[in-house]
Amino acid sequence: MSVVDGIILALAGLWAGTINAVVGSGTLITFPTLILLGYPPVLANVSNNLGLVPGGVSGVVGYRRELTGQATRLRWLVPASLGGSTVGAIGLLVLPESAFDAIVPVLIVLSLVGVIAQPWLRERLAGRVGGGDDGRPGAALIAGTFLAGIYGGYFGAAQGVLLIALLGILATDHLQRLNATKNVLGLVVNAVAAVVFLLAAEIDWAVVGVIALGSTAGGFIGASVGRRLPPALLRAVIVVIGTIAVIRLLTG
Repeated sequence: MSVVDGIILALAGLWAGTINAVVGSGTLITFPTLILLGYPPVLANVSNNLGLVPGGVSGVVGYRRELTGQATRLRWLVPASLGGSTVGAIGLLVLPESAFDAIVPVLIVLSLVGVIAQPWLRERLAGRVGGGDDGRPGAALIAGTFLAGIYGGYFGAAQGVLLIALLGILATDHLQRLNATKNVLGLVVNAVAAVVFLLAAEIDWAVVGVIALGSTAGGFIGASVGRRLPPALLRAVIVVIGTIAVIRLLTG
């Protein structure tokens, strides 16, 4: 890796860590950057995933106040993310690289629609999704989290948009608190996928290290910025970034 490539990757990691803490979709910054620098797609995806894990940790730490009182919710959703991400990461290693190409943009578009319609949908679905009064999520949210984990373990681009849409529609809470939950689940997915990749995939450790440095700093920056955004503005940011993600995926 040249010095110039290292600087480019560090900046990409910084921006990706920032975006992941606020919304998600940081992979759509670092992954295309690696491809443009000449790294093979699977190697880029695996190394990128490992490099973004430290940024996920710093994003969770930055949102620690919003996680207060969410232990019950996380006790149910974290295992769902664990299981889903394991399936997705294994799928990356055994399925053709193009397997999810058609469905990924569709999933992101549906998630953006869900984010936009979240207040209306949550009101219409109140009391119908099976959540408990003690904070326990309903079966629909648990199942959705598992499926989002499969997607995140396989590729991970815009998994934050998917998660925040699910949480916003199927859980009753302030959007900033749900964003904190999203950060925990996204970290779980990336960490589990990282373990699978460590055991079975080729890794470029120079790429991992450079992206990790940038994403760690970005996670703290993103948490600081994201926690100050009012719900309406945060929702708008999610929609804008998610739309950019779809365009980038469709245009390659």
